[in-house]
Amino acid sequence: MSTDSCSRRVAQKELRLFFGSPVAWLFLVVFAAVTLFLFFWVESWFARNIADVRPLFEWMPLLLILLSAALTMRMWSEERRSGTLEHVLTQPVGLWRFVLGKFRACFTLLLLALVTTLPLPVTVALMADLDWGPVAAGYLATALLGGAYLSIGLFVSARTDNPIVSLIGTVALCGLLYLLGSGLLTDFFTDRVAELLRLLGSGSRFQSITRGVLDLRDLVYYLSLIGAFLTLNVYTLERERWAREASTPRHRRWRLGVGLLLANLLLLNVWLQALPGLRLDVTEGRLYSISPPTREFLSRLEEPLLIRGYFSAKTHPLLAPLVPQLRDLIEEYAVAGGQRVRVEFIDPARHPALEQEAIERYNMNTTPLQVADRYQSSLVNAWFHVLVSYGDEFVTLGFTDLIDVRSNGQREAEVRLRNPEFDLTRAIRDVQQSYRLGGNLFQALDEPVELVAYVSQETMLPQLLRDYKQAITEQLQARVAQSGGKFSFRFRDPEAGDGELARELEQEWGFRPMIAALGDERQFYFYLTLSDQRQVVQLPTDNFDPGDFGAMLDAGLKRFARGLTRTVALAAPQVNEQMARFHMGAPTFVNLEQAITRDYSIRMEQLEDGQVDPDADILVVAAPQDLNQAALFAIDQFLMRGGTVVIASSPYSVELSGGEMRLLDYDSGLGDWLASHGLSIGASLVLDPQSAAFPAPVRRQVGDYEFRDVQMIDYPYFIDLRAPGLNPDHPVTASLPQLTMGWASPIEVEPSDGLRAVTLLRSSDRAWLSTGRDIMPQGDGAGRTTFLPEGDQGSQRLGVLLEGRFRSWFAGRKPPDQVQENRPGPRGVLEHSPGSARLLLFASNDFMDDQMLNAMVAAAGSQYLGPLELLSNTLEWALQDESLLQIRSRAHFNRTLPPMDRPAQQAIEAINYGLAITWLLLLALGFSLRKLARKRYYRKALAL
Repeated sequence: MSTDSCSRRVAQKELRLFFGSPVAWLFLVVFAAVTLFLFFWVESWFARNIADVRPLFEWMPLLLILLSAALTMRMWSEERRSGTLEHVLTQPVGLWRFVLGKFRACFTLLLLALVTTLPLPVTVALMADLDWGPVAAGYLATALLGGAYLSIGLFVSARTDNPIVSLIGTVALCGLLYLLGSGLLTDFFTDRVAELLRLLGSGSRFQSITRGVLDLRDLVYYLSLIGAFLTLNVYTLERERWAREASTPRHRRWRLGVGLLLANLLLLNVWLQALPGLRLDVTEGRLYSISPPTREFLSRLEEPLLIRGYFSAKTHPLLAPLVPQLRDLIEEYAVAGGQRVRVEFIDPARHPALEQEAIERYNMNTTPLQVADRYQSSLVNAWFHVLVSYGDEFVTLGFTDLIDVRSNGQREAEVRLRNPEFDLTRAIRDVQQSYRLGGNLFQALDEPVELVAYVSQETMLPQLLRDYKQAITEQLQARVAQSGGKFSFRFRDPEAGDGELARELEQEWGFRPMIAALGDERQFYFYLTLSDQRQVVQLPTDNFDPGDFGAMLDAGLKRFARGLTRTVALAAPQVNEQMARFHMGAPTFVNLEQAITRDYSIRMEQLEDGQVDPDADILVVAAPQDLNQAALFAIDQFLMRGGTVVIASSPYSVELSGGEMRLLDYDSGLGDWLASHGLSIGASLVLDPQSAAFPAPVRRQVGDYEFRDVQMIDYPYFIDLRAPGLNPDHPVTASLPQLTMGWASPIEVEPSDGLRAVTLLRSSDRAWLSTGRDIMPQGDGAGRTTFLPEGDQGSQRLGVLLEGRFRSWFAGRKPPDQVQENRPGPRGVLEHSPGSARLLLFASNDFMDDQMLNAMVAAAGSQYLGPLELLSNTLEWALQDESLLQIRSRAHFNRTLPPMDRPAQQAIEAINYGLAITWLLLLALGFSLRKLARKRYYRKALAL
């Protein structure tokens, strides 16, 4: 009889015994009931609001201990108690075939139990964007861990004839194995000892796989446990054949063989531990592995790059498991970068000199964290920092930069690395930029850049511009000498010949003759442009000061350079601190400013002076209010120079104070200017049943009394945008998994000639419009809130991109008087933009302001970055710096569930319970039919 045939027949016999008694059905029912209860109730999956099934596997290491012990406790002990073990021991075939058969039977039952949970990930995938990689890894980890526990249970069962003793022994041994890597034990030791214990623990290895990383070391660990305990099981049964007190060469060979096998399994695990690169990241987007953009940055290194991790031996228990994950990722940078990247990990407490350097040179500081040892609770000054150093430039990252915390108030906070590859790669990019800026700017140019000056003859120029021309010519000649062939310049007279060039400039760019001053009607040209093979950019000529020309030229050249820091001009309402303290007044954008500052230089603009900072590469106008003509002129002319303008505006703004929400009229002053380009914002708000949760004050009427309570409700003014509402074909929105847009208005688009419109944001087709002023939710006596659709329902545009050749709203007109008063020197209006100009309009004043972002923190349990990621994507796309777009939105908590009311949640839960019961009924039906078929077979055989 073949090995497979023998073990298969044993497995079939055991399965028949299982299903012929209540054991199998009790196991399957308990497993399904407990896992579903833990998923929906204990782990509060709906309240957690993350589109994954991680809670399904959270309790598996503990649950499988009890169930595996219950399943295996009678496997050998019953054979020993009933006397059938002697029959097995006297068979001429190897005992390992019987051991393997019993293991296969138990393992098959475990797999059948896991099938009852399969509707959970299928349900999540139908509802939201599920990453199937961690799901598959979780089931693999459960199967391996269950196999390890089953092998332990079989070994313990073979040592006793009492099933209760077998149950207790299996629980004790498996529990000890789990406890080794559990925080209950590791929290009492230093990180070095704790990391060693986690390598020995079954639960910590399990968590490593369920996050979506298949590490060969973890897989071999579980396979080694299975192999080791099955071998000990065979050895235990083999010893039953031996005579007591006897020692023969065969016995010694058995002991030696078992010892060598166990030793080799141990040495294999120790050897593999020194090979950290044997891992497969199965998460979508490879969350735990470095991506092509990172490899590209590493390939550009010209100097050695140092990445040093500062981790204390004693830190917070929630941070401790993150250290090995971060170390593994940093080591991958060393592998990808080769000799160009040096990686170090230190405990500052053991290296006082490096600790002093970190504090004094790198401006790092320890963070006091509360930890507990076996005797008391205390505060420790913990290090959890990463230094990225390149040349003389450096960037430091602390745990506030690296981790993300999700808490729903019902259980312990969930702490994970936020997006470590993005943080590390951005730091590498920043130090590269700073290092290159400290040298020759022209080295950052991929293609030669030419400055073309469209300047009239000197006899036509005022004396101011003659002197200016001479001064900048000397500076340009010096730049050409420094550029190594990457830069050149030339002057062209638009009025030369028959003036054909002047006509081309007016038609293509809107360049028209300037005048020297009021009362002086002499006309002339003085325009400067930079160009390469891809784009043309106009340099500002508002201030003809030779001392500012060098900085202005550098700012223009940076727009052609790859990977250099760009400048963002932000025009936002001025903060009235007294009113902001009581959540009153204009929206505030502190979070937005901080988000821009992390990646770009920022210039705060007032716009009332009629111009935008000449260093600015892009203009962001947030919640503009009552803009005058000078401010419109500043925005208009920045766009006409080929810039990108991002506007967040709506006819309304919302004020939250004193338990009230008030809808305020909010006139931007942009209406006519936007209309000239074919954009109009409707005087209404968009409501969508596909909405996000919001802690809103709710009116509740009880008899003659009215109460105001703050309740977490699905608020239709908080529109939940997902693909295809987030344009999947445009880089700005393609990488965003979800975006919440609050108090938005509809946009109508009829683009002018020469412009192309792209819809970036769009509501669901069930949205409707409301002109009502009362945005307070109304609650009934039971605390329920309802919003009923008004009028027609349909999808509404909420974000639009216009790109192409714009015509100035000031074409054919003089600049506003205020501009003429504030700006000395020649005056003119650019009437046309180049084809590279872009205008992005998001129809909400509040979706990026601090008020809404803070409200989303309360609703989501973690910092909500969706609107800020949208703006960051916009800036990187507009500034041709798309290198980090692929990895920006890969944070673990970004995949969220769609909005659902309570009946829908209850229905989903009931469906999963129903599907589990259906599977068990089908299994019972299949077993009954098979049993009936066997009876018929035997009857026929007996009849013959």
